[in-house]
Amino acid sequence: MKIYEKLLSGNKEWAQKQVTEDPEYFSRLEHLQVPKFLWIGCSDSRVPANQITGTSPGEIFVHRNIANLVVNTDVNMLSVLDYAVTVLKVEHVIVCGHYGCGGVKAALTNTDYGQVLNMWLRNIKDIHRFHRDEMESISEEKKVDKLIELTVQEQVFNLAKTSIIQKAWAKENRPQLHGWVYSLADGLINPIIEMESRTHINPIYEYEGL
Repeated sequence: MKIYEKLLSGNKEWAQKQVTEDPEYFSRLEHLQVPKFLWIGCSDSRVPANQITGTSPGEIFVHRNIANLVVNTDVNMLSVLDYAVTVLKVEHVIVCGHYGCGGVKAALTNTDYGQVLNMWLRNIKDIHRFHRDEMESISEEKKVDKLIELTVQEQVFNLAKTSIIQKAWAKENRPQLHGWVYSLADGLINPIIEMESRTHINPIYEYEGL
C-alpha cells in the first residue's frame, strides 16, 4: 500500500465508524456551518483546533499558516477573515500559536531559507526588532517562548488594524479578539491577550466613517 493510500483507507474506516456510532452524523453536519469562532493557527500538524479545544466540526472556522501570522498583504488570510466576520458573523477571532514553533525558531536565526520563506519569516524578525529591549533582557533559553508570545500579541493587534474588524466593531460590537499559545508539553492553552470590541489602538490605524 502506498503511503497516501493509508489516508484514504483511514478515511473509509473513520466514516464508517461515525455512521455506526451516529447514523445522522453526516446528514446533520452537511447543513451545519454556524461557527461562533474563527481560529487563526499554525500549520503545525500537532495543533488541530477542534481536538485541542474539544469542539466538533462546524463549531470553529479555521485558517492556518506558518507561525499563525496576520499579514496585511495576505489575501488568503484576509478573505477568510472577511468571510468569517462579515458573512458567518463570528463572535470571537482567536490567534493561537504554540510553544516550540519552528517558524519562530527559524526567524531567530540568520539562515537563508530562500526568497519566499525569508519574506514570510521577516514578519517575525520585525516583531523581535520592535521588542528588542525586552528580548535582550531575558535568558537565551526563554527567548523562543517569549517571541512566540509576542508574535501572537502582535497578530491580535494586526487584526484590530484591519477595516474588516473595525467595521464589525462599529456596526455590530463584535468580534472579541484573543491571543493564545498552546503547549505541546501538557496540552494546555495559555491566554496571552484579549481585546474587546471597539478597543482603541494607535490612532494612525483607525479608519474614519465606519
